[in-house]
Amino acid sequence: MNIEQMKTVLREILLKTDLTPCVVGHRGVGKTAGIIQVCREISKTYIPLRLGQMEVGDLVGIPYREGDIMRWSRPSWWPTEDAAPAIVHCDELNRAQQEDTLQAIFRFVEPPAEGQQRALHTHKLAPQHRVVVAINPPDGSYQVAPLDRALLDRMIILQVESDAECWGAHANRENFHPQVRQFIASNQQLLSQGCNQYDMQIEPSERAWEMVSTLKQTCHFSAGLEMEVYSGMIGREAAVTFLRWCAEQKDRPLLAADILNRWDEVAERANHQRDDTQAASMSDLLLYLKSNASLTHQQQDNLVAYIGILPRDMRFGLVKSLLQIPAIASILSQDQYDDAILDTINRISEEVA
Repeated sequence: MNIEQMKTVLREILLKTDLTPCVVGHRGVGKTAGIIQVCREISKTYIPLRLGQMEVGDLVGIPYREGDIMRWSRPSWWPTEDAAPAIVHCDELNRAQQEDTLQAIFRFVEPPAEGQQRALHTHKLAPQHRVVVAINPPDGSYQVAPLDRALLDRMIILQVESDAECWGAHANRENFHPQVRQFIASNQQLLSQGCNQYDMQIEPSERAWEMVSTLKQTCHFSAGLEMEVYSGMIGREAAVTFLRWCAEQKDRPLLAADILNRWDEVAERANHQRDDTQAASMSDLLLYLKSNASLTHQQQDNLVAYIGILPRDMRFGLVKSLLQIPAIASILSQDQYDDAILDTINRISEEVA
């Protein structure tokens, strides 16, 4: 993805989740500038940490005694509990000069477990703050340490590439010298000599699929960006297979279990099904209810909500069939469902008369 796409993804992740994005790209491509711009756009304080220049004490603080208890002082950069929302930018993560520095930051870049706070040693990060990482690719071009899979598995890898069109728009906004802009426009191959292929060894894992689920539930990405983001968590092969499967699922009829148990997730899809697909969903629903007529209150509400989105003739036909199932007829006759059902029942009564 280019820098503008990276900024779009960062905004979604940082505003809607507590996951940790890791921006990977060659020197000068605009990683840091893009992160700073996102912080400005979403009104978050920007806190930079250049880990290649830091030691463990810079991260965890200096130990001191309080009676017979050992404690660690809060680092000067650490945002307090009542501080305005901030983004802590862990830059040069794979340039940490000491192994213990990398081990110290490990827990900090890891998204917090449910009900827990992100932490660094004894310090707890308040929930309004977020963390973003940036690194140069470990492709032999830089003096960087390889990151093990356990650490990569805890972040969303966003691979940023040089893009002449994106750079040209930036150059125009920043009023770069006209000759520079015109030269690059005519010689795009000279914008950057960095290779855009990174071998980050991203593979699927249980944790990675959990992060995919979080993004699916909370964030919205265009189709192309969705592929890039998921590839940074589960690898390209798994991402291609998953998104292909999702596309195929959109074309299959909703099942009774979808309608009764996952209505909030499938309501929009149900509302846009073709007539033949809708008929298949209705058929599966009838078959299910004939042998499983005992519904929870939520399932009853979901059933009536589904009936409510159907075209008039389909709604008439489905209700007519459902009324032949005594337990379901009893449900549909409840006063609370009058607005959705009463008109259809009256039409059925008129037809019988």
